[in-house]
Amino acid sequence: MPTIDTYRKQAKQLVRWHRSSNYSIGAKVRLLERFRHLDDAQILAMPLPLTLAQEIVAVEAGFLDWMALRTAAASVPTKMIPEPPAARIHGAVPIFFVCDVTRAASFYRDRLGFDIDFLYGQPPFYGSVSRGGACLHLRFVGEPNFAELAASECGLVLASFEVTGVKALFAEFVARGADIVQPLTRQAWGGLTFHVRDPDGNVVSFAEYRMTTPAESEVHL
Repeated sequence: MPTIDTYRKQAKQLVRWHRSSNYSIGAKVRLLERFRHLDDAQILAMPLPLTLAQEIVAVEAGFLDWMALRTAAASVPTKMIPEPPAARIHGAVPIFFVCDVTRAASFYRDRLGFDIDFLYGQPPFYGSVSRGGACLHLRFVGEPNFAELAASECGLVLASFEVTGVKALFAEFVARGADIVQPLTRQAWGGLTFHVRDPDGNVVSFAEYRMTTPAESEVHL
């Protein structure tokens, strides 16, 4: 059921229609038995106070009068407005700049075992690849702006994926013919990492932050 404030607004609207000589008010007023004999012109010529407009709204809503409507509206519990959810960041999707989206997507599929989620455009200028819980977007540019810098700066990576079974994953990528720019390396902080470079010079790191047991050695991203 609408709130009493909604009905009040409807009544005020009827008054405004009457003042502006809106002929549609005639049908509303004739809902009351005592005015059914009046035509539109006669209704516009008569006064229409707010109390009369409220009575019309009540009868139109199926009540005897305005007081009955108010009583019914007051018995309806106020709808609770839920609290908005707390802000939460769910993850991040790196976007790599590439010269050829189709070629780049094929590299991540054939050399790194990713799935091609989509390629957008003819020819494609945007795409997405993913494996396990990792997702990477590819965007076409005339010349990747990080390629030259990545080639000269050792360890400059654009994305780092946390993995389990990093040794098995490394062996898989070697077998697939991926361009390994840093072999398996034990870092000072305890993790085991290796780096791969894509055809556009973007370097990706794969890192295992703790050693897995044999039961956990299944490769996934």
